[in-house]
Amino acid sequence: MPVSDPIALELFKNAIFSIADEMALTVFRTTYSGVLKDNMDYSTGFADANGKLAAQGLTLPGHLGSVPTAMESIMRHFKDDMAPGDVFIMNDPFDGGMHLPDIFVIKPLFHEGERLAFACTVCHHIDVGGRVAGSNASDSTEIYAEGLRIAPMKLYDKGILNKTIMTFIEKNVRLPVQLFGDLRAQLAACHIGEKQFAELVSRHGAEETKFYLNEVIDYAERLTRAAIQELPDGQWSFEDWIDDDGVDYGKPIRLFVTITKKGGHMVVDWTGTNPQVKGAINNTLSFTKAASYTGVRSVLPPGIPNNEGVFRAIEVICPPGTVGNGVLPAACAARGLTGFRMTDCMFGALAMMLPDRVKAAGDGGNTGISIGGYDSERKPFVYVDFTCGAWGARPFADGLDGNSHMFANMASHSIEVTEAEQPIQLLAYEFVADKAGAGKYRGGVPFRRDYKFLETEGMLQVRSDRRDHRPFGLYGGSPGGPSENYLNPGAENRLLPSKLTMTVKGGDIFRHVLAGAGGWGDPLERDPAAVLRDVRNELLSPAKALADYGVVIDTGVWKVDAAATERRRAEIAKVRGWTETPKVQWHDPAPLARAAE
Repeated sequence: MPVSDPIALELFKNAIFSIADEMALTVFRTTYSGVLKDNMDYSTGFADANGKLAAQGLTLPGHLGSVPTAMESIMRHFKDDMAPGDVFIMNDPFDGGMHLPDIFVIKPLFHEGERLAFACTVCHHIDVGGRVAGSNASDSTEIYAEGLRIAPMKLYDKGILNKTIMTFIEKNVRLPVQLFGDLRAQLAACHIGEKQFAELVSRHGAEETKFYLNEVIDYAERLTRAAIQELPDGQWSFEDWIDDDGVDYGKPIRLFVTITKKGGHMVVDWTGTNPQVKGAINNTLSFTKAASYTGVRSVLPPGIPNNEGVFRAIEVICPPGTVGNGVLPAACAARGLTGFRMTDCMFGALAMMLPDRVKAAGDGGNTGISIGGYDSERKPFVYVDFTCGAWGARPFADGLDGNSHMFANMASHSIEVTEAEQPIQLLAYEFVADKAGAGKYRGGVPFRRDYKFLETEGMLQVRSDRRDHRPFGLYGGSPGGPSENYLNPGAENRLLPSKLTMTVKGGDIFRHVLAGAGGWGDPLERDPAAVLRDVRNELLSPAKALADYGVVIDTGVWKVDAAATERRRAEIAKVRGWTETPKVQWHDPAPLARAAE
């Protein structure tokens, strides 16, 4: 039996995580779809012989709970029916998957006939059939309308491709060439994982490889429990609301979480969350786990490996039949919205545990936008875009502007590539003033995008939120401004609901405005120089600076009127019933003003 050596363990850990990262880069380099190569909506992982996640590539936090759940399903169905050359495929949300566009491709890895590990990939495919192009409409009301549902099965059996499965896929999706290209990217990633793992086994031998795969998982558990041990013991609950599900408009959906921490163990309990809904925003339990793990990981030290050991220390509970753990026939294509909002709900509870370390709510993202149809020759096109970009204010700094939500880790599509490949023109992509939540530290500033549709007719699908229930601020910070959707803003400027499926015609322009992020702390404590900087950068209007912060700015010379600001803040404090104005550390605004020029 091998004996653990700390240096050998560190080298082995780095090796298998490098394999997972190289698999992720393989998908990035070889995939066809913008949702993968730009949004990076995929994950790679490496599991041991029993299907326990040992390493996850640096991609999407939203998939933190996905590989373990998928592997449980594969092991349940095929534990004793695996051979070299087998490759498994699945996407069934009710048997190990998350939602239908996320297709798993998993390959068992053998050495001299013995199974030692698994190479795992999951990618969001641009279309898997169903009633709406992109397969992610928020107003579907049951899973059967959402596309092709693939139970766990063998795509390759001892190296032989199952052509029947490929035929079923080809006949049920709108863009089979693109989907098969993305599947090949997943297969390539698994091949790279297999090749590099074989090199690792050749250096260590089978027994030592098995030993250190288990040691890496145990090591992550030890680090996680030690880090949790340092957090305060206690129990904290938080409530937030999704506006509606896109079917029952105006009917809010409750998210409720209770975090209980004792010693080196934490329980995240979603009991009290809304029953599952008609619309397609129901989570699978794996996605609720991912949101929970992401929240907890955000307050733990960096450097803890992402694997099964972390999850052993964090127990996640969500009753079946709720919006966080849907059961058949729950629609779940647009479940991304709920996962993102659950992450923000986690921040609300964690902010009570650790008020000096946790940020306010972000923009509520990501917003999902799909535009699909057929050109004049009846050739299909599908454009899928996931967009988010405003972090909540932090206890020590402003929220980030134009930065993907922590749960996503996504980049934006290239506008030039989008316009070259799709019948779409991007007319605007810019920050929107006066929407960031005010505070001692303001929330992130949101942006708007204008999409002009160039084909004769198509179907527009939008999944957004934070219209009625705005992103919350913390400790005196104001909520962020609401999201907005408009059709033809330069003409009819018709306000659209937050979730919609509608026909668009050639020349129509759809505008989406993200919600602003929540602020942190009392706005009257904000440095006036920081307010001036935001006004000069057109992120804040002079009128809003006066109303929210009590800061008077002379736009003729771009300076803060210090005396007028002191008087205005004293007036606001008096209205609040305070006896004195909060003290603020003033800074010379000139350097900040010059930096904005």
